[in-house]
Amino acid sequence: MARHIYECPLRWSDMDAFGHVNNAVFLRYLEEARIDFMFRLSAEDDGPSFSGGSVVARHEIDYLRPLVHRHKPVTIESWVTKIGAASLTISYEIKEPESGGQVYVRASTIVVPFDLRAQRPRRITAEERAVLEEYRDGDAAGAAGVRGAGGAGALVA
Repeated sequence: MARHIYECPLRWSDMDAFGHVNNAVFLRYLEEARIDFMFRLSAEDDGPSFSGGSVVARHEIDYLRPLVHRHKPVTIESWVTKIGAASLTISYEIKEPESGGQVYVRASTIVVPFDLRAQRPRRITAEERAVLEEYRDGDAAGAAGVRGAGGAGALVA
């Protein structure tokens, strides 16, 4: 199983009055990683995968420890934990870059492919499913602790 790796810079404005990254900012970090992941999937198969649009149906976040501002980016690993007929679940870890690094957040997002022209959800195509399967790890969500479901990005095995 491959994981998508996104190096996310921290911004001074991300901090709250208590000196750590505000909880709502983590949604922006997840969005940056997810968009980087989805656009890379689209480019990899040289097709229209998710280029027609997608919408977020649900986020779930477990905040494990505070993250304070520093100049070094954090690493966001993303992978697919579930593929349905018309939705997929992406799981994440926001953590220190080094192998086995401290984890700050574990999260998941349910994404629904969306037909922008028709303004309605659509099913996942066979081509999209095949690419998503390369990043699928059904056991990782439970192991990661998630219940239920800027920087340069890279895909790693």
